[in-house]
Amino acid sequence: QVQLGESGGDLVEPGGSLRLSCAASGSFFNINQVAWYRQAPGKQRELVAVIITPGRAPDYADSVKGRYTISRDNAKNTVYLQMNNLKPEDTAVYYCKMTIATMDQKFDYKPYWGQGTQVTVSS
Repeated sequence: QVQLGESGGDLVEPGGSLRLSCAASGSFFNINQVAWYRQAPGKQRELVAVIITPGRAPDYADSVKGRYTISRDNAKNTVYLQMNNLKPEDTAVYYCKMTIATMDQKFDYKPYWGQGTQVTVSS
């Protein structure tokens, strides 16, 4: 019933910028944690940005601090990732993740993942 739809991935040159979007659709009670992960070829999936609870300051991986900004629009059930000064090592499939409680189990938060969107940084 709950799905996350991602968009915004593209091919950009080093130093460029992108903004990724992820919107939750369906019936649910509440969204708690929102996060962005990425997985580069031959590497493990890694957490790059997270807001653990609404209103709490975001946390970032050291590799993206100062360049990435995670934000959420609670009215639209959407999370964003603004990526600036992109580097070739940022090339990866980016996945959004939300922990969501359904109407039937309002205190049982479960993780939901987006389908992934490709970000390629190359000259």
